[in-house]
Amino acid sequence: MKFAFCTCVQLGLSCIEAAVNADFNFDLLITLNDNKSKNKSGRIYLDHISQENQIDLLKVNHINDDEVIEILKVRKIDWLFIIGWSQIANERVLNEVQMGVIGAHPTLLPEGRGRASIPWAIIKGLDQTGVSFFKMDEGVDTGKILAQQIIPVAERETATTLYNKVDDAHVELFLNTLPKLLNGNYILTEQDESNSTYWERRTPADGEIKPEMTIEEVDRLVRATTKPYPGAFYLDTEGQKVIVWAGSFTTETSHFINCSNGKYYILEADAL
Repeated sequence: MKFAFCTCVQLGLSCIEAAVNADFNFDLLITLNDNKSKNKSGRIYLDHISQENQIDLLKVNHINDDEVIEILKVRKIDWLFIIGWSQIANERVLNEVQMGVIGAHPTLLPEGRGRASIPWAIIKGLDQTGVSFFKMDEGVDTGKILAQQIIPVAERETATTLYNKVDDAHVELFLNTLPKLLNGNYILTEQDESNSTYWERRTPADGEIKPEMTIEEVDRLVRATTKPYPGAFYLDTEGQKVIVWAGSFTTETSHFINCSNGKYYILEADAL
């Protein structure tokens, strides 16, 4: 059985590394061309792991490019994993893979379809999130569920700590899923559309701290957009952009942001 893996972020690379360390052989790796999405959060490159393990690597501009379709056809790939990849695979890709295309999404689908799953989990104040592996169809995060893992969200969770939890969950689910795909011992479950929600895409501009925000809202925004994301920010009295990486409403420092219900104290920031 032939497996291919498509990724351009750390979540995918972690899965590849874990599988290689477990003596699993991939037939093909796919990633973005080096000049694409250089500033994407968590952007990684697969050259080293490809060369070290003698796995063919295809670099593309888009997952639906003709060269992708051709190599999937020629190689007769049985299963293609697409993890940590913002482009939507079209019908041509889905139909060219022999058994199916497996996607991963860092929520407990059908909740939280869409984008920015880690920041939104913190901004929304959720007490748990998760990772879902699913067989992709032509929709956005709508395919049948292959496996899921619940991740508790701590009261003071940050994007950094939650990203690490999500990364660990990806690896665990991936290693658990591979043998099931190899021996055909897997179950696919329809998503319950009555429970589906969609989370909007976020941009760096959405990290702006505004005067009308409460301390609690600012705190969630700072924790949700810290590294590996672009960070929350405000403009100081001179119009200079200040990125806030960490803060608190209980520890007083020499720098603070005036909120609608008090002061939010800055613990770590960079002035640009």
